Amino acid sequence: MTASPAAKRPSAEFSRRHAARLAAVQAIYQIDLTGAEAASVLTEFQHHRLGRDADRSLFEDLVQGTWARRQEIDQALSGTLVESWPLQRLDRTLRSIMRVGVYELSVHETVPVAVVINEYVDLAHAFFGGKEPGMVNAVLDRLAQDLRPDQASGADR
Repeated sequence: MTASPAAKRPSAEFSRRHAARLAAVQAIYQIDLTGAEAASVLTEFQHHRLGRDADRSLFEDLVQGTWARRQEIDQALSGTLVESWPLQRLDRTLRSIMRVGVYELSVHETVPVAVVINEYVDLAHAFFGGKEPGMVNAVLDRLAQDLRPDQASGADR
């Protein structure tokens, strides 16, 4: 039995959250690239870039939280990467995707691990055609084992 086309479409709430995650990755990228204050980038996105379809509350939380905790997040990410590929060597977009993903894993405990990982792997696919999505999957899965051991590595998937 195949699902109806309506059953295959993501819910409006899922789409709003996905749009917020994408915008948050873009905002973190911009902050990292330009050195702009997070507050000014948030304002810019809210007035000029963030569509009505995005969950604004989630967007704000992801950007503010990720940037405020970036040292802690970067330390966690660095602990999962091989020595020959330190965090600063990664593409800035890839680094932004992983930073926001780690923040969401560590703070949004009501969102299942599998959902968080799938969302950021999907975002990596939007920007990369190579092995990067697999790297996002591996890194977030590894960190999920530490951050949410009750849900990681198949317990929730």
